[in-house]
Amino acid sequence: MGDPLVALGCLTALVWRRRFPLAVALTVAIASTASALASGAAFLALISISTRRRPVESGVVGLAFVTAAQFSGGLYPVQRSADSWWLELAFPALIAGIAVAVGMAIGARRVEVRSLRDRAESAEREQSARADQARALERNRIAREMHDVLAHRISLVAMQAGVLDHRGDLTAEENRVLVRGIADGSHQALEELRDVLGVLRADPGRPEPPQPSLDRIPDLVADARASGLDVTFTTTVAGVPSDVVGRTCYRIVQEGLTNAAKHAPGASVRIALEGTAGDTLNVSVHNSAATRATRATAQPPVSGFGLLGLTERIDLAGGKLNHHRTSDNGYLLTAQLPWPHPTHEKRT
Repeated sequence: MGDPLVALGCLTALVWRRRFPLAVALTVAIASTASALASGAAFLALISISTRRRPVESGVVGLAFVTAAQFSGGLYPVQRSADSWWLELAFPALIAGIAVAVGMAIGARRVEVRSLRDRAESAEREQSARADQARALERNRIAREMHDVLAHRISLVAMQAGVLDHRGDLTAEENRVLVRGIADGSHQALEELRDVLGVLRADPGRPEPPQPSLDRIPDLVADARASGLDVTFTTTVAGVPSDVVGRTCYRIVQEGLTNAAKHAPGASVRIALEGTAGDTLNVSVHNSAATRATRATAQPPVSGFGLLGLTERIDLAGGKLNHHRTSDNGYLLTAQLPWPHPTHEKRT
C-alpha cells in the first residue's frame, strides 16, 4: 500500500520541478528507494534536470538515481546470483545515462528554438526600423519637394501682390499684368502641389511624374522675369548631365530666385552655369541688395528650411554648397556638382 502512495507523491512533486529543479529531482530520486513505482518519476526528474545542461547537477541526480536503485533491491529481495552485482549496477547506470542524454538533447533543442525565435524577433525589429527609416526619408523627400514648389511660386505671388499694394502710380495695363501674374502663379502652385501630393496617393507600381531638370531652367527664369524680377541668365554648359545633377541644379536656381524674391525685392539677380562632362557643373546665383523703392513691400514668412533641404540634396548628389553675403550687401549662392562621363555613370 505504501509503494503506490510514495509513487503518487513523487509524481505530484514533479509539478514543482521547474521552480525547484534540483531539490525536486533529488527528492524524487531518493524517494524512489522506497518505491519501485517511483522509478518512472525519478527517470522523468533526471531528464528534467538534464535539460538545464549543467553537468554537475545531472551527475549528482544521476548518482542518486543509481544509488537508490541499489538500495531498492534490498527492500524487494529477489533471487540473485553471486555474479549479477555488476548487472545490478550497470543497468541503473545505463538508464541514468539514457535519461541524461535525452534531457541534454531536449535542452539543446530548446536553446536552438530560443535562438531562432530571438533571431526572428531581431530581424522583425530591424525590418520595422528600416521601414520606419524609409517612411521618414520619403516624408523628408516629399517635404522638400513641397517646399521647393510652393516657396518659389508663393514668393513670386507675394512679390507681385506687394507691388500692387504699395505702388499707386501703375497704369491699368501694368495692374492687369500683375493681377494676371498672380492668378497664373497661384494656378501653377496648385498644379505643382497636386503633382507632389499625387505621389502619396499613387499606386506603388505607378511611375512618378517627370521631375524638372536643366532644360527647364530657362522657363524658370522666364517666370521670374514675368513676375517682376530683374534676372540675367548665362550658361556655358556643354552637354546634358544626368537627371540627378540636372534636377539638383534646377532646385539650386529655384531656391536662389525664391530667396531673392523673399529677402531682396527689386534686386537684380545674376545666374551663371558652367561645366562639362567629366568635370563639375558650377552654379552661381547672386542677387544685389534690395532697392529702396520696394524695400517696404510685404514679404512672405521665412521658413528657414530652404537652404537646409538644398544642402541635403547637394550632399546626396556628392556636391558642395556655399552661400554668404557679399560686399554690396547682396547674397551669393554657389554650388559645385560632380559631372562624370556618361560611360562612368553607366558603370556605377
